[in-house]
Amino acid sequence: MQQEQKSINEVWNKRPLIISGPCSAETEEQVIATAQRLAATGKVDMLRAGIWKPRTRPGSFEGIGTKGLPWMQKAKALTGLPFTVEVATGKQVEDALHFGVDVLWIGARTTVNPFSVQEVADALKGVDIPVLIKNPINPDLELWLGAVERVAKAGIDRIGLIHRGFSSYGNTEYRNAPMWHLAIEMKRRNPELMIINDPSHISGNRAILHDVMQKAVDLDFDGFIIETHIDPDNAWSDAKQQVTPERLAEILDSIVWRKETATNEDYHAALEKFRQQINQLDDELLQILSQRIKVAEKIGQYKKDNNITILQTSRWNEILQRAVAKGDKLGLSQEFITKYLDAVHMESINHQNKIMNS
Repeated sequence: MQQEQKSINEVWNKRPLIISGPCSAETEEQVIATAQRLAATGKVDMLRAGIWKPRTRPGSFEGIGTKGLPWMQKAKALTGLPFTVEVATGKQVEDALHFGVDVLWIGARTTVNPFSVQEVADALKGVDIPVLIKNPINPDLELWLGAVERVAKAGIDRIGLIHRGFSSYGNTEYRNAPMWHLAIEMKRRNPELMIINDPSHISGNRAILHDVMQKAVDLDFDGFIIETHIDPDNAWSDAKQQVTPERLAEILDSIVWRKETATNEDYHAALEKFRQQINQLDDELLQILSQRIKVAEKIGQYKKDNNITILQTSRWNEILQRAVAKGDKLGLSQEFITKYLDAVHMESINHQNKIMNS
């Protein structure tokens, strides 16, 4: 029995927006069953499935291809839920549009290549359809912004962002390191764009999905695109990160949903007081940092007069070890202290370098 179709504009503007479905469309039965079970939860706004799957190495399942699109079309008719698929070429755009796709998304492996993004953008000219753009695999905001600009120049005015984490050497906790600061910066630069989180590709493991999702909510993300499967352990791709539709509903119910602001006057008064304290402390920190740089400049002059190199490795190691130990006692993480001092150190080196070569 066919269901009444939801308006894509209504769905696109919903917050939080929940998109879900299998990593890969495998069979018609699997797609339909997943879609119907998702619809039955009442938690999902849009269906997703991988039709074409760009894989890191050959030999992995690379998607069922165009023949899976009628399955998505049928799932939409049966559930009333619009559907979205990933596209990486102009031909894939044409095929998806032919079968009535409601939203397209550009994947991380495509975003990283401006030529591929441009090909997709060219195929979208004259088409009125929303497009989601995943961050590139590597942590490069300019590539992400470039993809947005190319799609926008094609005439697409409904563009959203997907944060799916970044490939990072040495990362062991996540499949793709979230690098939340990059997503936050992208959100800051593009406040008009919806940004949703892809906890499946960040986690790579269903056991930590909830934690990633809660953090995204706490950071005011606009929703999720998350992978579900009727039999996750036997999925043809990315089995470890998929959950059943029913488990997804449980996770969504356990999330503490927060909002960006409140109308309570006492809340605003208290928050303003704390913000003024933060502003005052920031001013004091900047004054102290300025004083530190002035001392570093004096050291730079001394080094110049005595033909001594700027970088003193043993001294730098001593500063780091001392600061990390002190920071630990003050409740500051080693990661923060290291990043903070790296930035301060580079600023000091730049100032000393100017003195050395003046």
